[in-house]
Amino acid sequence: MLSKKTKYAFKALTYLADNIDKGPILISEISERESIAKKFLEQILLELKNGGFLGSRKGKGGGYYLIKNPKEISLAHIMRMFNGPIALLPCVSLNFYERCDDCKDEETCKMRSIMIQLRDANLRILLGKTIADLQKNPKAVSEAE
Repeated sequence: MLSKKTKYAFKALTYLADNIDKGPILISEISERESIAKKFLEQILLELKNGGFLGSRKGKGGGYYLIKNPKEISLAHIMRMFNGPIALLPCVSLNFYERCDDCKDEETCKMRSIMIQLRDANLRILLGKTIADLQKNPKAVSEAE
């Protein structure tokens, strides 16, 4: 299931992408327009900044802004950042692998092959979709390039 933090990260990134021509945007504006608690949003934006997706400017005319093109921000990367693994079982996760506690042998596990197929299908879609795909006006992205 998608965590609220992940969902709000998508909303904030999409809002910033939709308003890319405005320059830095205040947290309060994003919070109000996207109905996200300001304190919670501050944490999310800071993580996105530390993750290399956003820049920020202090003072008058300050706020947050995208430092990556929305077409380069995959949904998979944001999901992993906030939600953790995309795989449903830890033994099939590409980035968060752990052996399942209740599994005696991964090679003979009846669920593992299906979970790998499910992970791969989800990953194929999530890697192929970006913040630009969530935008109201994707044309604005190509004009901003």
